Amino acid sequence: MSRADTLRFRHNQAILVAAIVAFVGALPLATARWYLLPVLLVPLAVAFWAARAGTDADRAELRLRALTGQRRIPWDRVRELTADARGRAVVRLADGGEFVLPAVRRDDLPRLVSATGQRLPDADVDAGPGQ
Repeated sequence: MSRADTLRFRHNQAILVAAIVAFVGALPLATARWYLLPVLLVPLAVAFWAARAGTDADRAELRLRALTGQRRIPWDRVRELTADARGRAVVRLADGGEFVLPAVRRDDLPRLVSATGQRLPDADVDAGPGQ
């Protein structure tokens, strides 16, 4: 699939700004002594995670991206898309596995389903007579 056909969910970019501020704030401490230089790795890791982590969806699969790797889940393995008690989106697989979708909230589920090329039934349409 082309990049234009991919729906991307990422964490709020304020996290990236906070990581940059933390990096600048840690500079005086890290440069005071050579053994304090690794302090700078923490805001760098947070910045990299904020830019990379999230969920990508297209007609073929879901890609769950983390700091260092990713998991690809073809749509034919997906049994259910739901939300947990905290409002995070969860994918349940046919083999019983379950994964939280990074950066996807309960309110994003209709957009996620639309990335598959399928339509959700309209929630405000009556189910029919006697229902």
